[in-house]
Amino acid sequence: MSQEFELHKLRSEKILPYHQEKLAVVYVRQSTLQQVLNHQESTQLQYGLVNRAQALGWSKERVLVIDDDLGKSGASTQGREGFQRLVAEVGMNHVGLILGIEMSRLARSSRVLASTVGNLCLV
Repeated sequence: MSQEFELHKLRSEKILPYHQEKLAVVYVRQSTLQQVLNHQESTQLQYGLVNRAQALGWSKERVLVIDDDLGKSGASTQGREGFQRLVAEVGMNHVGLILGIEMSRLARSSRVLASTVGNLCLV
């Protein structure tokens, strides 16, 4: 198979050109410093989402990695500068794609998660 065909298989029809004019944000978070030290494969997997963004058509320059919240719990949005930056970038309409390994990276509590996703979808 050609490389062009392989790349096309990785792309989604839901991603439109106006999405790619904006940033793809890779949000990286581990809950505790111990997890950061002892579960490095998870952190590497999260950073690997940069490659996924590129496979979906974003240039390296248009992929923003937000990893300010490594070692910070998702139980609250307080004190999570990276999360606040993500929300701000979305609010300014700078983001076409958010990548994360799982939704719990955004918030641990179902209530906070539902509120967070709802707020991100409103902007």
